[in-house]
Order: sequence, then structure tokens, then C-alpha cells
Amino acid sequence: MEEIILKALGETLIMVFASTIFSVIIGFIPAILLIVTSDEGLRPNKVIYSILDFIVNTLRSFPFIILMVIVMPLAKIIVGKTTGIFATIVPLTVAAAPFVSRVIESSLKEVDKGVIEAAKAFGASDFQIIFKVMLKEAVPSITSGITLILISIVGYSAMAGTLGAGGLGDVAIRYGYQRFEPDIMIVTCIILIIVVQAVQFWGNYFYKRLSK
Repeated sequence: MEEIILKALGETLIMVFASTIFSVIIGFIPAILLIVTSDEGLRPNKVIYSILDFIVNTLRSFPFIILMVIVMPLAKIIVGKTTGIFATIVPLTVAAAPFVSRVIESSLKEVDKGVIEAAKAFGASDFQIIFKVMLKEAVPSITSGITLILISIVGYSAMAGTLGAGGLGDVAIRYGYQRFEPDIMIVTCIILIIVVQAVQFWGNYFYKRLSK
């Protein structure tokens, strides 16, 4: 049983960190467009902002289990199957990406407007303002937000176990619940708590380092 739990832990970590990386990459683009086209952005555009705002809010409104079922055909196209850890990375990424967009957008909004105006006064381009001023200033806040998203994805990955995703959630359901082995359920819950605590610890550590 120890081998099964260790394997499940490895699967959970793969799902969590891979989907986090992909969601940050995918969520970064709409986040930049949202901040640039907002009313107080560098290039205000109400149409583009409204469309992106609607899409992000719509994706955020879906409960993860429902979203996972909806995204299964996409997972089938990308990885060739609808179950297993690699197939589950797809819905985890889709679920997390809009949250990443909001985290980055909110962090960029917190950047001191005086710093942005100073950059404009020195003749900085929009690209330079976004990537060399705003993002640089917002890195600590973004790091804190990504930590929360990582923790959320840990929870999502456990829920995905009910649909054959693998990982600790799958072990808890198959062995702890369906086979009436409460010890397995307790162990998997403890491991998930440890994972969450570890993510929060390192998130806080990097936040403090980057804030100096």
C-alpha cells in the first residue's frame, strides 16, 4: 500500500505543477490584454476588455467537476484519452487559467500609478512599461497569488480522482471509500494537508524574498 500512496503522490505533484505552469502561460496573455485595454490602461478599448472579461468570468463560474466533464473531448484530442494524470492536466489548466488572469490583472492594477507616469515621462514604450515596470513591481503580489492557485489546484486534483484522474484523490476514493479502508482515507488527507502546507510555506518564503 505504501508503494500505491507514493505513486499517487507523484501523480498528484505532476498534475499540480504541470497544470500550474500551463495555466500561468495561458492566463498571462489575457491578463496583459485586460490591464492594457481597461479604462485606466495604456490602450483603453471597451470592446476587447468586455469580451475578455466575459470569457474569464464565464470560465471561472463553472464548478470544476462539471468543467472536467465538458473539457474531456479536448483532453481526448490533446493526449488521446480522457482518464489518467496527463488527461486531467487539461481540465486543471482550463480551470486555473482564468484565475491566473485575474491574479495577474489584480497585481498589475496595484502598481503605483506614479511609477508608470514616471516611466512614460522618460519615454518608455508600452512594452517597456508593461514588462520592465509593471511586471517587475508586481512580481511579489503575483507570486502570492500563484501560491493560492497552486493550493486550489491541489484540491481540484483530489476532486478529479472521482473521475479516474489518478493521484491521491483516486486512492482515497478507490481504497478509502469504496473498499471501506478509513486508514487509507486518513493517510491521503494528511499527505494533502502536508502538500498544501509546503506550498504555502515556500510561497510565503519567495514572497518575502521578492518583496525586499
